[in-house]
Amino acid sequence: MLSSSTSTLRLHQPSRPHRRHPPPSSAGAATHLAPSSRRWRQGHLPAAQPLRSRPQRIRAVDAAQPFDYESRAAGLLEERQRLKIAIVGFGNFGQFLARTFARQGHTLLAHSRTDHSALAATLGASFFTDPHDLCECHPDVVLLATSILSAEAVLRSLPVHRLRRNTLFVDVLSVKEFPKNLLLSSLPPDFDVICTHPMFGPESARDGWDGLPFVFDKVRVGDCPARRARAEAFLNIFEREGCRMVEMSCAEHDAHAAETQFLTHSVGRMLAMLELKSTPINTKGYETLLRLVDNTCSDSFDLYNGLFMYNKNSTELLNRLEWAMDSVKKKLFDGLHDVLRKQLFEGSAQVPNTSNVRK
Repeated sequence: MLSSSTSTLRLHQPSRPHRRHPPPSSAGAATHLAPSSRRWRQGHLPAAQPLRSRPQRIRAVDAAQPFDYESRAAGLLEERQRLKIAIVGFGNFGQFLARTFARQGHTLLAHSRTDHSALAATLGASFFTDPHDLCECHPDVVLLATSILSAEAVLRSLPVHRLRRNTLFVDVLSVKEFPKNLLLSSLPPDFDVICTHPMFGPESARDGWDGLPFVFDKVRVGDCPARRARAEAFLNIFEREGCRMVEMSCAEHDAHAAETQFLTHSVGRMLAMLELKSTPINTKGYETLLRLVDNTCSDSFDLYNGLFMYNKNSTELLNRLEWAMDSVKKKLFDGLHDVLRKQLFEGSAQVPNTSNVRK
């Protein structure tokens, strides 16, 4: 039998009269082998096995523990990165973003002037017609996904005093300086603000977000680990989908967007006025123009109008576009006039042959 020092380990080894007792010095080793007591009771560990082999089993048990800890830690980290997101402006673009948010496991709240409760239910989102009820749910993030033209009226209609005093506000408008100034002037100073612009939509991202640019500016994020972690958790939504994350100031964004977005929409709108149709002899370039019309005109005119009214760079670009069209026309007509002048005044025009005319 084991010495009395092993009784605290609850190792009830039955007495076996013909088994040789281990030497007294092994009592401490038996105490050290308490984790293997279950195998000992079942007879899987021979008593005559050298003691030097037993610590190897203990090391194997200990080696599995960090793996289990890392697995639990990863689960806790993922749980902490799940956010309660309130989407204000649950229209076409808000619903487009909500599908990805829901798939990633975030809790969704929604509010808009139009009743989209049935569609919200299909995404697992709670829809609120009253903004007071929405704010009383204390979301982690309030996402402003309205049109540019209605953003100010919608923001001022929210009872922000019902929110937690450090709530994160995010906008996804297509211009950036305007919502930045609006959010900073309308929200309490303790609220965090991130201005973003996903440079894609339901049409251009129908096959996924991988590689598509996502522009963001951390306008105001409190110097607190929890608030910084919340901001990173929101941005991580787009990073997980493979977006190309581009951090730049709101002013720099608007300068670039006037060319990359407003110009594209302007050309698409002008081509739409021509009522272009597909033909039996389409070229690749012509098909590109037809796709441009489809992509730009699928958005509302309010969006295009907002790109013009709320981006100070758009007026200059529109003037440059008009100048470019006039320059091309001038070059064409000047070339035509040169040909006509040569024919009329330099005698290069052929004189009609009248020698064979019957008199």
